[in-house]
Amino acid sequence: MLATLLHCVVIAGCLAQTDGPMLTIGAVADCQYCDYPDGGVRQYRRSVEKLRECVTHYNTLPLDYVVHLGDFIDRDWESFDVVLPITQALKHPLYHVLGNHDFSVPDGKKALVHEKLGMPSRYHDFAVGKWRFVITDGNDVSLHGWPKDSAPYLEAKQLHESLYKAQPVWNGAIGAGQLQWIESVLKKAQAAGESAVLYCHFPLYPADPHCLWNAEAVIALLEQYPVVKAWINGHNHNGDYGEKKGIHYLTLKGMVDTAETSYAVLRVYPDRIDVDGIGREPDRTLIIRR
Repeated sequence: MLATLLHCVVIAGCLAQTDGPMLTIGAVADCQYCDYPDGGVRQYRRSVEKLRECVTHYNTLPLDYVVHLGDFIDRDWESFDVVLPITQALKHPLYHVLGNHDFSVPDGKKALVHEKLGMPSRYHDFAVGKWRFVITDGNDVSLHGWPKDSAPYLEAKQLHESLYKAQPVWNGAIGAGQLQWIESVLKKAQAAGESAVLYCHFPLYPADPHCLWNAEAVIALLEQYPVVKAWINGHNHNGDYGEKKGIHYLTLKGMVDTAETSYAVLRVYPDRIDVDGIGREPDRTLIIRR
């Protein structure tokens, strides 16, 4: 009897390991192309070649979708017209997250950035199976995401000077309205029995100069909802990882840095998310809390 039980456990274990993932996702951070000479470790022009190789690789895989986690360009509106045609060759849906450098364009173009990237709005959500994915906008309250001297710009300037003066101006915050919207999405996911992953350009945790100005407030909100499994972002090109109260905080390394590429394939299983890193991006296994 004991031998039979052990045999069943071994078989069950093998099945768990060989069954395919529920979802497979391509994830890239900080392509950050522009037609400028290298700046330190950032090889701006080489991003074209690296992005093209990434798309070619992704097209060989059975992905549910691909997400780019912000800073698709480094600067100049015309840069979008170089890298967007490359991603149009993807065989899979592509979702963009807005980064601070995506707004390094003339003030008259800032309101058009999300449309240029094919986004329905600056923040939104979508579902694949029983997973809810939330695209957030960390430039919501910022000094770069809005035309200079506009009402949102002046409000962000006042907020930074009064509350966040010690934090870099190239970060931003998620505003009260968006926080309310995020909570409504998490409640919807909870009612539907879904798991949730949130995408942003900016990290929340571990504490770092790249984090959102109001990272603590956002974390406090997420921790109220056990449906939240992960927050995945870019911005810190060195990458980072932390886990806090069952939520994984994963920062992908920037594609633009160095001659070596960096991107990932995320395979979602009932009990974990396997991060298959390509190039500089390391492999990880994120255990999903029940």
